[in-house]
Amino acid sequence: MKNILLIMPYGSVGGMERLALSFYKHYKLKGYKVKALKFIKLDTDIINFDEDEYYLSEVDFHGMPKLKRLSFYFNAAKRIRRIIKKEEITHSISFGDMANFFSALTLSKDYKIGSIHALKSVEFTSKSLLNSLFKLSYKTSYRYLDKVVSISKDIKEDLVKHCGFKFQDKLKVIYNPHNLSEINRLAKEEIDNMQESSLFTGQTILFLGRLSIQKSPWHLIKAFSIVLKTQPNSNLVFIGDGDPQVEVYLKNLVDKLGITDKISFLGRKKNPYKYLAVSKVLALSSHYEGTPNVIVESICVGTPIVSSFCTRGITELMSFDNYNEIYENVTMESGIVTPNLFKGQLGIPDNDNFTIEEELFAEALTSVLSSNVYKDMLVQNKSALLSKFDIEKVTEAYLK
Repeated sequence: MKNILLIMPYGSVGGMERLALSFYKHYKLKGYKVKALKFIKLDTDIINFDEDEYYLSEVDFHGMPKLKRLSFYFNAAKRIRRIIKKEEITHSISFGDMANFFSALTLSKDYKIGSIHALKSVEFTSKSLLNSLFKLSYKTSYRYLDKVVSISKDIKEDLVKHCGFKFQDKLKVIYNPHNLSEINRLAKEEIDNMQESSLFTGQTILFLGRLSIQKSPWHLIKAFSIVLKTQPNSNLVFIGDGDPQVEVYLKNLVDKLGITDKISFLGRKKNPYKYLAVSKVLALSSHYEGTPNVIVESICVGTPIVSSFCTRGITELMSFDNYNEIYENVTMESGIVTPNLFKGQLGIPDNDNFTIEEELFAEALTSVLSSNVYKDMLVQNKSALLSKFDIEKVTEAYLK
């Protein structure tokens, strides 16, 4: 009998959290005992595990006094170990650096699976104490994990070549699984809020995810302001929340560009798929990614994608071909990939000057908004593109 613990930082609408929920539901259906641990539980959580849920704090990290945060970090591994012992956990799966780091330090006897979901060499250009610890752990504490899942070939190569990852024999490339039938079921639900529903009656561009520095949504807003010059009836909708500083910057930028009436921030949504299914295009303007779940979800519901080349993992999802670099807009089986928007430094921009890459992103958005060719191409290739994400195969591959 397998007793599984899923470990994650938050319960938000982010890709890792949705992935953890998919694992939870699938393992429960197989008859396994499954528990979930959030480091931070908030009243606004979208991802919940009811009676199977543990948490370490109801206060977010940025709301903790410095000493309390240090105490949290110091005691986290010990508290996780107690849960593992209490629930007689045989397998633990951690999602992302923070969860991997503390899972490794429990030194418990369960079979430990870590997972890495983003291009870490880019993330580590942002200097912080935690990033320094996480990078050091690639050479030290990761020895205590039994397996480390990289969700794309590109991420695995980046870990080894650019991040000094020492335990290469533990690295396994396993794509994120998706319960495609459940996504399609949820996508068919109607948007029951009339005001929200009205936003999706025309040329709607959707952003779905955390409003974070990683996702750099300011690029999308600036590109959208260009799109409006030729597509004045289009609108941009954001679903998700995130870094308060990023949110303030975005709303100030929207005001500065004079497009407040064309952009809507809807916050977290329990069922984002019903919004995704009725959008004209999904837009992803990230500085770095792994293999974003939202791209697979968009393919599943038949909504074309415009994404920056924030990792080669993007093309692993969107196309049957692999690309080492992209210097101009490239049409793929599920949409368009544009050149990388990252300029070598993470953080909120210190100016609002437009870039050539943002103009190319705008061109791609305009192309998808003005033609059904991209949707038709996606529908034609959907089954083949989705074949590598079978939830039964992937969830079992984690445990082997």
